[in-house]
This record gives sequence, structure tokens and C-alpha cells, in this order.
Amino acid sequence: MGNCVGKRRHFKRIAEVLAILSPSIAPATLAGAPPCPAGTEPVTEYRLFFGSNRGEVEVVSDAAWGKFLADEITPRFADGLSVLDAAGQWRDGSGAMVRERTRLVLILTEPGAGGMQRSEEVMEAYQRSFGQESVLRLITPACASN
Repeated sequence: MGNCVGKRRHFKRIAEVLAILSPSIAPATLAGAPPCPAGTEPVTEYRLFFGSNRGEVEVVSDAAWGKFLADEITPRFADGLSVLDAAGQWRDGSGAMVRERTRLVLILTEPGAGGMQRSEEVMEAYQRSFGQESVLRLITPACASN
């Protein structure tokens, strides 16, 4: 239980920092915000953080991750996504530093294109498949061009 509380506290801190930084990184397209600059279009950015440990043991191998990506994420977001390797860390309920390998999946969708539901399905599948307590999801309105 302490690990879950520590992980949630860690995710909350990440979300707070990204919420502060996001307006300067990704211009908002919320009501009342300026429209996207010329040559860009509104998108919704989903950032999903997938931890790989259960306790101190890594339970998501490269092969298992590759299969999950191919079977669960790619079919739901076939238009494209990016996967980054990251190193997650937070303090658990006892104050100990917990570190784990993390995969960060970045997805851009058109606003209202069902990304919320599809990302929720991915998160639930990951938690079920690997016995994970949570998957952090950040959702940010943005402007993009290619």
C-alpha cells in the first residue's frame, strides 16, 4: 500500500510540473485561449507512463513490452506514436527511494477522436497484464504541424 501512495505522490508531482511547463511547451487550445498559430492544427497529446517493476523486481521484459505495444497500443493508435525509455523514481511510504525503468508513450490525436477512451483501455490492459497499480496519463491540448 505504501508503494502505491508513494507512486501516486510521485505522479502528482510530475503532473504539477508538467502542468506548469505545458503552456510554454504546447500552446493551449482551450476555450478562451488563442487559436493555433498559422500552419498548425489543434491536437490532444496523451503521455502515458508505464512502470516496469512490481516491488523491486522488473516484471515487464523487453519482449513482453514489445508484445503489449503491438497487441494493445498500436491497434488503438494506428496513426502513430512515440515510445521513449525513461528512469522513474519516487519516495515510497517509508521514505525510501524507489527507482524503475519506465516507458513513456507519446500520442497525438485530433481533439474528440476518442483518445481518452482508447488510452483508458490501454492503461487497464497494462495493469491487468503486468499486475501494475497504476499508469500515469497526462492529457494536454496542443498545436502541431508536420
